[in-house]
Amino acid sequence: MDFDRIRSLPQGFADPGHPLDRGDIVVIGAGLAGLFTALRLAPLPVTVVAAAPLGQGASSVWAQGGIAAAVGDGDTPESHAADTIAAGGGIVDAHVAAVVASEAPARITDLLRYGVPFDRDLAGHFALSREAAHSRARVVRVSGDRAGAAIMHALIAAARAAPSIRILEGYEATDLILDAGTGDGGRVTGVRLVRTEADGIGTFDFMPSSAVVVATGGAGALYSVTTNPIYARGEAIAFAARAGAVIADAEFVQFHPTAIDAHVDPAPLASEALRGEGAKLVNANGERFMDRLDPAGDLAQRDVVARGVFAEIAAGRGAFLDCRDSIGAHFPTSFPTVYGHCMAAGIDPVTQLIPVAPAAHYHMGGVATDLAGRTSLEGLWAVGEVASTGLHGANRLASNSLLEATVLGARVADDIRRIVSPAIAHPIAKTYRAASDRPRDDARRVQLIALLRRTMSEHVGVVRSGPGLEKALAVLREIAAEAGDDMLVANMALAGEVIAGSALARKESRGAHFRSDFPDPVTALARRSFVTLADIRAIGARSIRASSAAAAVAELCL
Repeated sequence: MDFDRIRSLPQGFADPGHPLDRGDIVVIGAGLAGLFTALRLAPLPVTVVAAAPLGQGASSVWAQGGIAAAVGDGDTPESHAADTIAAGGGIVDAHVAAVVASEAPARITDLLRYGVPFDRDLAGHFALSREAAHSRARVVRVSGDRAGAAIMHALIAAARAAPSIRILEGYEATDLILDAGTGDGGRVTGVRLVRTEADGIGTFDFMPSSAVVVATGGAGALYSVTTNPIYARGEAIAFAARAGAVIADAEFVQFHPTAIDAHVDPAPLASEALRGEGAKLVNANGERFMDRLDPAGDLAQRDVVARGVFAEIAAGRGAFLDCRDSIGAHFPTSFPTVYGHCMAAGIDPVTQLIPVAPAAHYHMGGVATDLAGRTSLEGLWAVGEVASTGLHGANRLASNSLLEATVLGARVADDIRRIVSPAIAHPIAKTYRAASDRPRDDARRVQLIALLRRTMSEHVGVVRSGPGLEKALAVLREIAAEAGDDMLVANMALAGEVIAGSALARKESRGAHFRSDFPDPVTALARRSFVTLADIRAIGARSIRASSAAAAVAELCL
């Protein structure tokens, strides 16, 4: 083991003194992707690392729409794949779309076996919703808008009961451990964890592993307005990139057009299913502004609707969701989750308009993988929102995210089972511990994260420009320098840098990526992007305004 290749070890770390070539399969993340993968890996021993108690830190719990699958009469996987490709801005991997759509019905059956109570009609058929850019109703749901919570409740119960699964709650991964003896980039042989308890001292654990699966979710919490939990900070993108992994399509961040604008962090979501049931988007003058922007009106692709809502707010006219006629008195029973969010904000959606705004919602980019979830680093797999398979392209089709988590979760588990034997994946009773002797400055952390999130929203948001992205890169790099050995802030800053750098490199507008200085798509650029950390560090290096970035951080410290 060459410990010189372990990235960014703070002072005080000790060599654990043991060869880290065996141990559990480690799954980092306890949302749908992580738990589904862990359950499919049985009977191999798996340790699931969860930053929060199960069910509290995962975006999957908050998913309202459901899972897209061709299970309705007359629907086909080919039609589902075609809709996915059409929504993806010209860069969806057609083979990936076909495979995921074809395996979708089988994964719905798996979830039924775990006890997920999908809605059915009196004849026993699935009650299906239609969402934006789908050519037909194909979204399998639970209690209208409670699919994510119901699915996670069933999987959490199954995971807690599984003898092959050990759950570590209250831990976050901050880096990968590499053995440099195999290949150019080294082999991932473990992870470095930090306890999430707020004791002001960094206490770290080394966890050896026979395989590592990152299933850490998205990056929405890098933005000041997001629908994601606070743990969706893109950190795995950062530590995977630092270890040498290839990152794909990082510039494509989907902004949900109808987050409830109630000044709550994270912003509660007004499900797209509301518009599927006939709810209308209007401005303060009562005008249906989407009708003039797209033939599909309120059910246009999410990027189109998000920019329409953004423009109305920027013009001072505001944006609102009118559900009074289409849903009305049925709101509390048809959409109980949204109804609860509205009432908590002092809005009665039965009789009042719901103020909405775009919010960072889903990251199409992430750690590049193949259809087995393998990354460019040996020993590392990625699944769920943190991964980039090519399914979503430049603009994810609604309700394809939970689907991808299950389809790829099954494929990752199958691939690992072919490679890792029970003799190698034996349980490790303990991790190897080291503690930093430097107290953490929590007030400083709060300041830096606030600046980071504001910078991402202002310059790497719904509408972007070259100068704005250059400023963002400069500020993010300055924040990383200021963070020192605070790996949470350093990883957030690096994840933001990967997104901003990729956005600066794509000099066109496509799907969820819109450049005001390059407002049109460019045919020659209709391809996915693949970068390493070295590429990102080279992007814009000559034009970054470091002085203005330093000034911004210095001003924050006054």
